[in-house]
Amino acid sequence: MREKKVIGIIGAGIGGVALARSLEQRGIPYHLFEQAPAFGEVGAGIQMTPNAVKVLNALGLANEIDSVGFLPESMDGRSWDTGKELFSTPIKKEFKRIFGAEYYHLHRADLHEILTKDIPEEKITFNIKCQDVKNSGDKAIAYFDNGESFEADLIVGADGIRSVVREALWGIDDPKFTGDMCWRALVPVDEYPLSFVKPAASFWFGPKAHVVTYYVKGGKAVNIVAIKETDGWVKESWTEPSSTSELLEAYKGWNSDLIDLFQKTDNLQVFKWGLFDRDPMDQWSKGNITLLGDSAHPMLPYLSQGAAMAIEDAFVLAEAIEYYEGETNSALQAYEEERRPRTRRVQLESRERGRTYHLESSEEQQKRDQEIQERQKEDPNAVGIKSEWVYEYDATSCRERFDKSKVSV
Repeated sequence: MREKKVIGIIGAGIGGVALARSLEQRGIPYHLFEQAPAFGEVGAGIQMTPNAVKVLNALGLANEIDSVGFLPESMDGRSWDTGKELFSTPIKKEFKRIFGAEYYHLHRADLHEILTKDIPEEKITFNIKCQDVKNSGDKAIAYFDNGESFEADLIVGADGIRSVVREALWGIDDPKFTGDMCWRALVPVDEYPLSFVKPAASFWFGPKAHVVTYYVKGGKAVNIVAIKETDGWVKESWTEPSSTSELLEAYKGWNSDLIDLFQKTDNLQVFKWGLFDRDPMDQWSKGNITLLGDSAHPMLPYLSQGAAMAIEDAFVLAEAIEYYEGETNSALQAYEEERRPRTRRVQLESRERGRTYHLESSEEQQKRDQEIQERQKEDPNAVGIKSEWVYEYDATSCRERFDKSKVSV
């Protein structure tokens, strides 16, 4: 057994802490660096689809996820104005049987807290911002804004869509504004369920816009994600304030159930930001430095896979590091061979869902809706957003694929 290598992780978002927990589980030394003063996540909902839940279960978090998560009855598609049901895929009674794990709605802060609960204090440094990373022989070095540096056998950039680590490796390549803007809001629920919000993952499809609603915190709140095409540039920040009136104006004429929900938003809890995108990368690693999550493959939210892909990345990278017993180059090659084809497909198909959700002409909408309904006639469990292939994947079986490719590594 070769000596275990030290891993430096830049960024303590969901991907970074999922990697820390995965390494902790395997007894692999690491240190986590975060520019914020403490652990924390933006107050919004998040969908943990079966592919991500398989990893969370493997990390020993099944009971914790179940205790704070919400199990939706179904995934429903609806028309933006009439509210007509376009599809309804059973989730609560079927997904675990079909895909091997449940489908949960959570609050991001709850998920983040669960992932960080076993990370020792001595393995995390807060209030420190990475400014550069460099390879140095068989090591990598991270440089920070306080003048300090950290030498590791591997540096992992988990520092988001505007990653310093990515820029250090590949140069400046700003993400592109998609022309879509997003509102998020949380609505407290006094009496569950609200008469105008089903206990489902509800997708409302409209011209140049769509809305997703779902319960979080065991039904104590409803999360709203409302996306609309815009001619103007919208700031990228998750904390750009908006208002109930702006949200209502943007969705004037939409179904009354949505309007009733929007009217319950608190002006202090409505935020907006622009959606930015990057093309898939052909390589994530250089020397002893690599990328993970949004640093490598930022996801548009149309398949609800941004956090899920980062969690999968984290597990696979930790598995590869352990499996190849400190042979960093082999581990990184296996990691990329496993992850890049999958994340590339999710990136590109998420773009395509953005197009099909927002069809403008009634003819295109009718064709889309008929296709969905035909699929459901053939198979009542068919997922209306065509995401079965996403949910079927199991990152926890990656060692089997390492075994098959090891001779060529």
